[in-house]
Amino acid sequence: MNLYTISFLLILIFTAMKSKKSIHMLQQNLYNENNRYIKWILKNLKKAFASLDAISMIIILIAYFMNNNLSKVLVILALVFYLLDSARIVNNKKMEKVKKPLVVTKRVKRLLLTITIIYLLPVLVYLENRDNSLLMLTIVSILTYFNYIIVLIAKFINRPVEKIVYKYYETQAKEKLKEMDKLKVIGITGSYGKTSCKNILNDILKTKYITRPTPRNLNTEYGLMMTVNNALERYDQAFIAEMGAYKQGEIKKLCNLVHPKYGILTYVGLAHLESFGSPEKIKETKFELIESLPSDGCAVLNMDDPNQVSYNIKNNCKKIWISINNKKADVRAVDIKSDYTGSKFNVIFKNDKTKYPFETKLLGNYNLYNILASIALGKELGVSIKDLQVAVRKVKSPKARLELKDFGYMYQINDAYNSNPLGAKMAIDVLDMMPGKKIVVTPGMTELGHKERELNHIFGTQISKVADIVILVGAKKTRPIFDGLLENEYDKDKIFIVNNVYDAYNLLQTFKFKEKIYALFENDLPDLYNE
Repeated sequence: MNLYTISFLLILIFTAMKSKKSIHMLQQNLYNENNRYIKWILKNLKKAFASLDAISMIIILIAYFMNNNLSKVLVILALVFYLLDSARIVNNKKMEKVKKPLVVTKRVKRLLLTITIIYLLPVLVYLENRDNSLLMLTIVSILTYFNYIIVLIAKFINRPVEKIVYKYYETQAKEKLKEMDKLKVIGITGSYGKTSCKNILNDILKTKYITRPTPRNLNTEYGLMMTVNNALERYDQAFIAEMGAYKQGEIKKLCNLVHPKYGILTYVGLAHLESFGSPEKIKETKFELIESLPSDGCAVLNMDDPNQVSYNIKNNCKKIWISINNKKADVRAVDIKSDYTGSKFNVIFKNDKTKYPFETKLLGNYNLYNILASIALGKELGVSIKDLQVAVRKVKSPKARLELKDFGYMYQINDAYNSNPLGAKMAIDVLDMMPGKKIVVTPGMTELGHKERELNHIFGTQISKVADIVILVGAKKTRPIFDGLLENEYDKDKIFIVNNVYDAYNLLQTFKFKEKIYALFENDLPDLYNE
């Protein structure tokens, strides 16, 4: 086995290590949906291209153009840098605390196969003519350096295959749903609160029906197809489909797939403004669910949400409006008493003077809206008032959505999932109700486009009015929050900056107070946002 063969094998091993990271980033960027992966590369050029294998590539290029006795020495030197970079990757892997590891799905396996074929192509050059050894090595070194781009190319090569796979699963899901013509299909969308509302509605409806909600936050086309094909049973009576979107038309696609008869619209805000482009497009996209309902369907809408009230609904299906503040609503929550243990309130239905008492352990006003929407649709679908009351009382906090957890040294208010301006403000209001020392841990809000800096700055001023201590995750991302805190004359000595959320946990354990610590973890950005 000569030097070039050994070099080729070592570089391929290094490439496999590097590919795992780039595929992970592609997966977290939704396989480049709306060019998310390309945008991530452009924003993280240092991560993608500032590595020691750049030196290796340059050395091998020099060796190729020199093509003399010194070339072998240069190749050995290049291998040294590959080994150093391999050690760096291994060390980073030991130190790095990945929040959401790469999921090796069938799609990822197909992608890996295509990437492998691309990297093995230089072997054909080598096998055809052994004198081309250095050329083979040069090609492989270039492909390895541009690994993030190669992964994207492999994704595009796989596009026809993925379309066939998608069509197969789509057809399978549609046929299954067509056979279940008695199934009550309910769609839930909005800028935030979708998963919480889905879980609450599921707890209510399962008192009367056999229900099947989409698991976790599987709210894309693939998520819905997976749920229908793999989880939906023939005897299920109600299918609750959470529906997410990053651009116009996506909710419409989901509706065309599952054909909901009932729809709930949670709050419409500025989440994912960067990908939508404008608040108006966000509103129009969310209302795709309501406009897709059949004429004998039913929509549950929020009269306290100005974005919903201002929208001109074209669908003539039945509409149930909920509210806390507006007496014209069909279903209202009144006499609300909230503290750090939850809320007690009465519900009034239109044309019914009776006040029905409810209580919940869930925190925050936005959860009251989710409960109210679920009560409204539950009643529409024949769930008794008594069962509604019992179900609401038993509802548990969804994971990472204003979830109160006792860690012994602190109470954590985990609101880590998908922070947005309105949700973040409501989370701060929840923290304000807590009886002990109030701490905010946050990396800030993302995907807010040109308004991101401004809205994070406002978030900083909101935090300053409530928090005793602030822990910011990532100095660069949280600079607008930092500025907002100082602008509101917040004590700089009470602001701590850490590199990741795990360091925040360690820091919290060092604080010693007489009162109990209540730490709000607001948003937890995926690994692709790590600084």
